Amino acid sequence: LRKNVEDFTGPRERSDLGFVTFDITADILNRKNGLQTFRNKNTLIIFDWNVKQLFLYLSAEYSTKNNALNQVVLWDKIMLRGDNPRLSLKDMKSKYFFFDDGNGLKGNRNITLTLSWNVVPNAGILPLVTGSGHVSVPFPDTYETTKSY
Repeated sequence: LRKNVEDFTGPRERSDLGFVTFDITADILNRKNGLQTFRNKNTLIIFDWNVKQLFLYLSAEYSTKNNALNQVVLWDKIMLRGDNPRLSLKDMKSKYFFFDDGNGLKGNRNITLTLSWNVVPNAGILPLVTGSGHVSVPFPDTYETTKSY
């Protein structure tokens, strides 16, 4: 769903506002994700002694004629030690506004959604890990009209 609305945060022009509903299925324990994990009694452990939490986020990346690279965070979640590291989320809505600084969402055929996360340690560096999968979605060629109530 996409609308063309007034954007009062910048120039007095209309901008595209995207609404995204998505499903996420991810196994954070999977070694293909690039994290170092350790085996303990046949169980992979991502939360070792120095991992406090994970900061997960879903981002959209796309290009327009005005900008070669646009990146927008749509959703995030903090995963604490003891939480289930296997995500299965259905019919999620974006947590943050998906504004484009123009009309770059209309008819854009290559908006790539990627799940990434930061490992938040008790001490030390803060590594950034990107999931091994992503999906590209097309946006419609027409605007959704606002209903009057």
